[in-house]
Amino acid sequence: MPDWSYHLLFNPIISHLPARTSRAFIHRSMARIARMPAGKQLIHFLGREESSPFLHKEVAGSSFANAIGLSGRIDPEQTAGSAFEHLGFGFLEIGPVTVRGPQQRSTLAIDHREQTITFDRNNEVVSLEKAERFLSSRKRQLPRFIRLRGSNEEVMEIAKQLERFAVAFILERDKDSDAEQLHHLQKEVTPPVFLAIVSSDVEQLSFAATTTCDGIVLDEPDVSRREALEEHLQAITLLKKQGFNRTIVTSGGVYEPADGLRLLGAGADLIMLSAGYVFAGPGLPKRIKEAQLEEQTPVSPAPGWISYWLFGLAMVIGGIISLYLSMTTVILPYDELFLGISRDMIHAFNERLLLFMAHDRMTLAGSIISGGLLYMLLARFGIRQRLKWAKQASDSAAILGFLGIFLFIGYGYFDWLHLLFWLVLLPFFISGFYRTRKIDGTPQSSNRRNHPVWKRGLYAQFCFVILGTSFIIGGIVISWIGVSNVFVSTDLLYLCMPKEMLDAFNEQLIPVIAHDRAGFGSALISVGLLVLLCALWGFHQGNRWVWWMLLVSGLPAFSAGISVHFLIGYTTFIHLLPAYFALSLFIIGLVLGYPFFHRKADD
Repeated sequence: MPDWSYHLLFNPIISHLPARTSRAFIHRSMARIARMPAGKQLIHFLGREESSPFLHKEVAGSSFANAIGLSGRIDPEQTAGSAFEHLGFGFLEIGPVTVRGPQQRSTLAIDHREQTITFDRNNEVVSLEKAERFLSSRKRQLPRFIRLRGSNEEVMEIAKQLERFAVAFILERDKDSDAEQLHHLQKEVTPPVFLAIVSSDVEQLSFAATTTCDGIVLDEPDVSRREALEEHLQAITLLKKQGFNRTIVTSGGVYEPADGLRLLGAGADLIMLSAGYVFAGPGLPKRIKEAQLEEQTPVSPAPGWISYWLFGLAMVIGGIISLYLSMTTVILPYDELFLGISRDMIHAFNERLLLFMAHDRMTLAGSIISGGLLYMLLARFGIRQRLKWAKQASDSAAILGFLGIFLFIGYGYFDWLHLLFWLVLLPFFISGFYRTRKIDGTPQSSNRRNHPVWKRGLYAQFCFVILGTSFIIGGIVISWIGVSNVFVSTDLLYLCMPKEMLDAFNEQLIPVIAHDRAGFGSALISVGLLVLLCALWGFHQGNRWVWWMLLVSGLPAFSAGISVHFLIGYTTFIHLLPAYFALSLFIIGLVLGYPFFHRKADD
């Protein structure tokens, strides 16, 4: 669930539901998606939550893909199943685990104005039986911290049964027996044992407890969001002054990327998200990681990016040539050879027929030029910087575009110029694909705050997600029309004659027209996929090149696709309505996204 869907589609509804109901709805929905065939791939497709190798951490003898985890408070009943394992976290907390589990239905109190959640401490727990069943069902899982609660005997029973699943145990503080309970547990289990304490109570922590534990987990106090963060920072500072050099983990207090950066910068080894994850949205871990990467040393250019750039350049040149032909001769010599008639004979039969064919070929040319510009700019500013998403977006769209040549099967006319174009592009693509196969870079962002500019950026992203999806659907429909009926009703009204009359004039004419339609549909699918993937994976604050790429690449397609209809007099409103809809999304997305992409840094 990316932020644009969470904030724009789901949150306006679930924020008006009872807290338990909304939590259950979201978590069960996520669990169902994760259990679906290819559900995990769908989650990754929508969110791109992988972690950069630069963020890898070694803490308390365990390896973590990144320093960001999720507090067990968010899903104590484990209703989300394995969904959280695919949302970009480096580790997850389970619990608190008790022997008997909750004794009654838990209660939650949410204050949307203050952005706070009051958890039911006594009943927001999971039973030992349920925790063991859940953990045993996971074949591959993130590192797990298991929080323990109960008497000495109960804690020991839980730890023994769950030891094989834990990279560390978190023992909730009992003021009367901190050191004794810690020492006893450490002797009996292999994983390190961390002591959990509310950050405002750190001064009360005994010297014996701090020297015995393997680390400290600073729990969020029941105060406002800003006060909770400050309490964490003060507690970390105090521990560092006292010479505490073991693991420090914070729980809660993080509502935006800047909060996470402050805690990590102050000395926290790991941070766990809690209430802030609910209010900021599921993209918060990703945004923190992108903010961390902005401070990394720039990487060297990826070898092979120039091949993708040349691939795009060849497309632009091919599109320009195609555009020129659509504005001049329209019909090529090999078209006339296949038809068995000349261009003049077609014009004499129906003076609108060549204009109609020109409109198909001009819209195709505009799409090819736009696609080529997208490939060129993705190569120069994305693949060159080793961004894996840019490579995968280019590869996916290019492969789909290459497969479009097989649409000729549906209409029976093989375009040899299409094949030649295919053969020119293929070596550039293969070279780029092979030479960049090992790049694994992830995006960086200057976003630090949940400000209005960021929120408007989500609306812009949503516009381009809908735009890319619309292109794909439109391309599928046009391709299907091209290999089946060929014409829609408004086409025949423009031509002023039925399909049968065209077929009677020349039985090869409709296959030629059909091949233009199917070719345009195929190009639109490919370009639509590229736009969709850029929208899903490429929206990061401060990356001005993405905004300019969307603007520059969109102009040829919209200019050619709309203007040609007015040039030839084919201006039926219902026919142009999809183009007007797409153009509206394009303009709204660019206007809303401009401040987001051009904002260099947050305070």
